[in-house]
Amino acid sequence: MKVTIIGSGYVGLVTGACLAEQGNNVFCLDLDLKKIEILNSGGVPIYEPGLKEMIERNRAAGRLQFSSDIAASVAHGDIQFIAVGTPPDEDGSADLQYVVAAARNIGRHATTPKVIVDKSTVPVGTADKVQAAIIEELEKRKLPLDLCSVVSNPEFLKEGAAVEDFMRPDRIVIGTENTPAGLRAKEQMRKLYAPFNRNHERTYYMDVKSAELTKYAANAMLATRISFMNELANLADLVGADIEHVRQGIGSDSRIGFGFLYPGTGYGGSCFPKDVSALSKTAKEHGRELKILDAVEAVNELQKYTLVHKIDKRFDHDLKGMKFALWGLAFKPNTDDMREAPSRVIIQELVKRGAEVVAYDPVAMPEAQHALALDFKSNPEGLKKVSMTADPMTALEGADALVIVTEWKAFHTPDFDLVMQKLKRPIIFDGRNLYEPASMQELGIEYYGIGRHN
Repeated sequence: MKVTIIGSGYVGLVTGACLAEQGNNVFCLDLDLKKIEILNSGGVPIYEPGLKEMIERNRAAGRLQFSSDIAASVAHGDIQFIAVGTPPDEDGSADLQYVVAAARNIGRHATTPKVIVDKSTVPVGTADKVQAAIIEELEKRKLPLDLCSVVSNPEFLKEGAAVEDFMRPDRIVIGTENTPAGLRAKEQMRKLYAPFNRNHERTYYMDVKSAELTKYAANAMLATRISFMNELANLADLVGADIEHVRQGIGSDSRIGFGFLYPGTGYGGSCFPKDVSALSKTAKEHGRELKILDAVEAVNELQKYTLVHKIDKRFDHDLKGMKFALWGLAFKPNTDDMREAPSRVIIQELVKRGAEVVAYDPVAMPEAQHALALDFKSNPEGLKKVSMTADPMTALEGADALVIVTEWKAFHTPDFDLVMQKLKRPIIFDGRNLYEPASMQELGIEYYGIGRHN
């Protein structure tokens, strides 16, 4: 099938590459000329395991192309995926200007029937706005108003495992309208996703608004579990309980399960923060407050300061002249995404208290440099106290303590003898509970986790 992907960012690239992998002829559009140049020269502007190899394979086979030509992109695909960014607006709502602009471009150039797929994470009612924008352009050209049909097909990709999630989905959600055009669109989507349903049916068909809400509901539920566990971990610190034992105790209940029950330094990334905020904003627009989600957001923001408070307390609220090694910059492992990353808050707070930070991350350091430059824009002198190193052990040299923020696998079993040798003091502040407190005690390491007898 001929497919166009509008937006060659995280969702667009993964969607385009994976659909090409299934034999489809995919045209990826982006108006960022630099991004298109990178992709056409064999590079990939984001880090995602397995994505670069898949793109190379399908470009070589002629099934995947990248361009900034809007007219060509509309002409190419019978199915047009809108996968552009929906950044948070100042009031917390999703900014739909890029989604609507993509819809208008389709309406301006379409000459044959098109299925328009909202792949971007968008609030309930966005499909109506997309349809209205397309119809407005079709009317100007005196073309049939049912030439294009809008479908909601939200993505459920985990950064760091997006290719695997797309190729082996646990569910595919497709929202269509019960109209002749909607039924034709449903059949087109059924054909497109048929290869992913060979073992068993994974597709859930529903109305468009329900599909739009399903995406937000999923991310809001996961974010809620994270904030809930962070609340319990903070309480465990106060009462002397071990949150790891609590996690095992409640996770073994089949009604609860173990997923997203790991306490830490708060969630970040491109999805949870903006989606929780956007869902809350949607509710307010309809005269209702989602009090649980407002609390989830508040807890998450506070959690980003938890390690800083532990560090501050341990050193008697005087960090001037101290040096901290920081392992992990990305908001989670297997990605270079620095959006809303807790490390950004931790670094700023340590520097604000007069400390120096030497950081290491396996893949996110280039992105981190851009992010921190923005964070310290009003304090360029503070940025001079932040450096990065290509080796995790180098970061430890002469540091007063090690601070772990991201749970990269390489951090799970380090050479603790070397860690102790490099550090000025054998102290670890573990924001991901990678190590057992008892084991650290045996090694002579002063250990501070999240909810683990601190």
